[in-house]
Amino acid sequence: MVDLLPEHTPLWQQLESTAREHFRRAAIREIRTPLLEATELFARGIGEATDVVGKEMYTFIDRGERSCTLRPEGTASVVRAAIQHGLLAQGPQRLWYGGPMFRYERPQAGRQRQFHQIGVELLGVADATSDAEAIAVAWDLLADLGVGGLQLEINSLGSADDRLRYRAELVSWLEAHHDQLDADSQKCISTNPLRVLDSKNADTQALLAGAPTLAAALCGDSHERFSQVRQALEALGIPFVLNPRLVRGLDYYGHTAFEITSSQLGAQATVCGGGRYDGLVEQLGGPATAAVGWAIGLERLVLLLSQAQGAIAAAAAPDLYVISRGAAAERLALGLCRQGRQAGLVVERDASGAAFAKQFKRADKSGAVWAAVAGEEEAAEAVVVLKHLRDPQRQDRRLPIGAAVQELLGRE
Repeated sequence: MVDLLPEHTPLWQQLESTAREHFRRAAIREIRTPLLEATELFARGIGEATDVVGKEMYTFIDRGERSCTLRPEGTASVVRAAIQHGLLAQGPQRLWYGGPMFRYERPQAGRQRQFHQIGVELLGVADATSDAEAIAVAWDLLADLGVGGLQLEINSLGSADDRLRYRAELVSWLEAHHDQLDADSQKCISTNPLRVLDSKNADTQALLAGAPTLAAALCGDSHERFSQVRQALEALGIPFVLNPRLVRGLDYYGHTAFEITSSQLGAQATVCGGGRYDGLVEQLGGPATAAVGWAIGLERLVLLLSQAQGAIAAAAAPDLYVISRGAAAERLALGLCRQGRQAGLVVERDASGAAFAKQFKRADKSGAVWAAVAGEEEAAEAVVVLKHLRDPQRQDRRLPIGAAVQELLGRE
């Protein structure tokens, strides 16, 4: 778990601001859920056989003897909130969330145990075009942020009956090739066999070339639905590739599954993942509700953007840097700061009381264009000296603090 220092946060703020604007344009409203939930929510929603529930959750017993878990992902919490507060009775819900998630896994570049996600959940929409719309919102957001080398990979996981049929075929094939699989894949055969398809082991992936495919197990309706998704993406001009091994890591997915990758990230290529999860709302105690959604990991996205830009975005320079020395001058400076901020200016005050030369060095380093200076003489006259830091030819002005603020606002 890492700290985000002031020199890092401008890029995070830029990313979050851009996401908010895209969601506003798409009429997607924000929902905020607690960091802490009942453990049962994730065991039921994500699936007890998944790595997330089995190995990665931060779970503990609270003082009321209840099992609690720091949220490892956002979808289950959003669905729980929608059920609990009766949102689904009000018609389709277009929701987004953002914030920290927690998983106990091996930290690496762009992946920490406390990490941040932004996600979209469209609840109560069943049509194939909604899958394409959700994907388009993510695609356009990433493109607007300047992420290069984007590629959309899609697959159909079919209906629950399709997956049951395919699971039986796959288990039979995996058991016949048990000794050729890596150790982790061998363990998945009895608990979550579809996860073997997502193995990162090169030898296992080569072996899986001969495994039965989920596409071959899809019924006619599932094939037709997936065809409609592809047609909608083509109509939107969003390129895609079919990835028959794409299954996603959580049990609640069905029909469309997708990932958006970037070639700028090397081995850790996925920047957005999601899909359709029509059974989750009912599984968590709500009415049968179709739904589709996705999530973007912000740490990985920030890493990508900082690499692409060559440096972390710098904080905005203040409009005015206020320099003062002496008790009366400092009180005058304090009043100037407040008036300037109330007028909408970004004002930084040097509270060091150091020599003027040192304060001017810090003013120059701040990037501010203007400085306001007050010493004993200025304090006695209730004025400040307004000084242009970037153009030494500009004449200094001695002004009362209200007039100084108006000067900076361009309203003399």
